[in-house]
Amino acid sequence: MSDPAPTVQPDASDSNRAPPRRWVRRIFTSVLVVLAGIVLLALFIPAIDRGVPGAARRTQCKNNLKQIGLALHNYHDVFGCFPPAYVADEEGRPLHSWRVLILPYLDQAPLYSRYRFDEPWDGPNNRKLHEAVVDIYRCPSDPPTSKSADTNCTNYVAVVGPETMWPGSEGVKRRDITDGPSNTLIVVETANSGIHWMEPRDLHVLQMASTINSSGGQGMSSKHAGCAVGLLSDGAVRTLSEKLPAETLRALLTIKGKEPLTDNDF
Repeated sequence: MSDPAPTVQPDASDSNRAPPRRWVRRIFTSVLVVLAGIVLLALFIPAIDRGVPGAARRTQCKNNLKQIGLALHNYHDVFGCFPPAYVADEEGRPLHSWRVLILPYLDQAPLYSRYRFDEPWDGPNNRKLHEAVVDIYRCPSDPPTSKSADTNCTNYVAVVGPETMWPGSEGVKRRDITDGPSNTLIVVETANSGIHWMEPRDLHVLQMASTINSSGGQGMSSKHAGCAVGLLSDGAVRTLSEKLPAETLRALLTIKGKEPLTDNDF
């Protein structure tokens, strides 16, 4: 029998021997690539978070106004005029909002059927509906801060007053808009309005700020960066820059001011 092959014992110094330099360079390069990827990811995530969701919320806001516009025109087709800003009692006190009147045209017929027109919007029975949420009346960029009273406030309001689309308790007809429906705002966006969607209260043209996103008073405003969204009387939805001149905004709010406007103006 032949002797077994001798077992080769590793040199104890092999375990302490440094790896070749090319391995060191590869490891160092790999670490740099990983670190660079982490840095880039950290830079891009905030941009994605600020950009895409913000754009999506503005799109949803515009869709809300588009649906409100369709409801207003459906109301006009049934009654021969747009809804009044409010329904008043014999003494002229506002009782019911236009937002309540168009509920059946917003797929909210069950809620509308529970509303009582023989008492004010905040009467004993109607008060039971104050917790009802109508998502279409809120901009997703302006969520309620808590479960307080602002939970059911609206972001979409009428601008009421002389020569506007909402003169008061009388509805306006399409033929009354001599400035042209495409040049006349019917509903505007307002951040932090403090107006419950059922409340017969809106913005008055003589009391609102004359610029968009004004810091000096309530008016057309939003939580969108640099703009606000408005609904024109022809049903189109426009994003209006906060750089829009005050005179252009005023012209957009009148139905027969005879102000010449083009697409270049807004």
